[in-house]
Amino acid sequence: MTRTSVDTGDGGGIFNELAAVREAKKDLSRREEVAVRRARNSGLSWAEIGTLLGVTRQTMHRKYRKVG
Repeated sequence: MTRTSVDTGDGGGIFNELAAVREAKKDLSRREEVAVRRARNSGLSWAEIGTLLGVTRQTMHRKYRKVG
């Protein structure tokens, strides 16, 4: 049997796993946005939020400037 780039030979398990990862990333992104919005509404600075999330304030501001 010749395997192709989409033929994993594991009955679709890898496809299911990748789909689950995709959904988890979307969920995490939504959770992060809500948390950032709440943090900004509570008075935290971009620098404080960035520090808590392990990124720079510039990264936070660039990504979430529309949040507040």
